[in-house]
Amino acid sequence: MNPDELLTTTRTVRKRLDLDKPVPLELIRECLEIALQAPSGSNRQTWHWVVVVDADKRAAIGEFYRRAVADYLDSPGAAGRLYADDPNRAQVQRRVGDSVAYLGDRMGDVPVLVIPCLQAKSLAEGNQAGLWGSILPAAWNYCLAARARGLGTAWTTLHLRYEREISELLELPQGLRQAALIPTAYSIGTSFKPAKRQPLDEVLTVI
Repeated sequence: MNPDELLTTTRTVRKRLDLDKPVPLELIRECLEIALQAPSGSNRQTWHWVVVVDADKRAAIGEFYRRAVADYLDSPGAAGRLYADDPNRAQVQRRVGDSVAYLGDRMGDVPVLVIPCLQAKSLAEGNQAGLWGSILPAAWNYCLAARARGLGTAWTTLHLRYEREISELLELPQGLRQAALIPTAYSIGTSFKPAKRQPLDEVLTVI
């Protein structure tokens, strides 16, 4: 893939994650080495990566995630409920909602769960963008590297409703904040296409 193809076809993969095929840890390490090339505020590199492969711990995280997804799907902000009056977007949103429900029931079966974290003693008011900007580009680098290697990923933060419980389960030190949960598996097929997005001119201001 050329860079443009990689950037425009790295999709959130839920229903096409291969739950039965093991993923070599060395492949995950390759993706994380690329993740570490991302920028971070003042080059502090205060990130930490938790890779969960233990079946019991994955199952426990999966149960927390299932509960979080159930609450999310009942909320007015759930993907499948959005843009219900827009025929151009409603069908897509329903498909997204269906795939969220699918992964909600199967998160614990995904062979590798990657949790990008950031060291932060406190979450002070103010420049939250600067804080999380030191981990999110690296996490996206990971997703891109995974796509280039035939792996599928899904970016989710619904598990953060149970961040404390998951931190205790994984025995994470205090001050290590979870930024996302990225289930990782081989994708069933790699023929992903660019998604339909809003026209650029609708979301662009040139001053």
